[in-house]
Amino acid sequence: MALLSLAWACGPKETEETTEVVEEVVVLDNSLSEEEKAGGWFLLFDGTSMEGWRAFNGDTTPPNWIIEDGAMKGLGATGGEDFGGDIVFGPMEFEQFEMEFTWKISSGGNSGVFYHVVEGPKYKAPYYTGPEYQVIDQIGFPQPLEKWQSLAGDYAMYEPDYEGVVKPAGEWNTSKIIFSEAGASYWLNGKKTVEFIPYSEDWTTRRNSGKWNDFPDYKIAKKGLIALQDHGDPVWFKNIKIRPL
Repeated sequence: MALLSLAWACGPKETEETTEVVEEVVVLDNSLSEEEKAGGWFLLFDGTSMEGWRAFNGDTTPPNWIIEDGAMKGLGATGGEDFGGDIVFGPMEFEQFEMEFTWKISSGGNSGVFYHVVEGPKYKAPYYTGPEYQVIDQIGFPQPLEKWQSLAGDYAMYEPDYEGVVKPAGEWNTSKIIFSEAGASYWLNGKKTVEFIPYSEDWTTRRNSGKWNDFPDYKIAKKGLIALQDHGDPVWFKNIKIRPL
């Protein structure tokens, strides 16, 4: 009996397996999670209307922007001209912020996202005043691109490191801009592509040279409007959200 008891005690035992059920939180396009709402995020686009968006230096939404399958689509109707097709989120100006957006570009296409944009009769387009997060078909653009013109860069200011995260035209990308005086960064599909210190000596030198010699008010404003560019090519945006810092 003692040997039988010992054998039973040393033998294999059944164990109870505890399976933890983790509920996945699915956030639909053009919506916010409860955590994001609590963190101060809000949407600039609801997926169904162009409410809040209007032409740069205008009062109404231009006809070259429509809603298509829950995305804001720029038709590229300006035919590549620099002026006339860009839109701004008119109700609010932003200073320090974190912004995220989802986008895709047509084959060979070019566009951009601007911030700190100032309007006025002497400014023909957002790029006269506002920094640009470059949106472009990096793979299929018909002309060779300089590094300062490249995807997810601070256009003509800071060259991006986009290696490993570039997608072909027609595929959705996720991008992020973080702007604060302590430090700014641009992101593409989870990778940091650019970082810089706004208003530093290096930043000021770059702003006062090259392309920007002919734009004396470029990056002068420390707050302004968010803008989307119509550069003559179809482009789509959705999930545009922002939180002030």
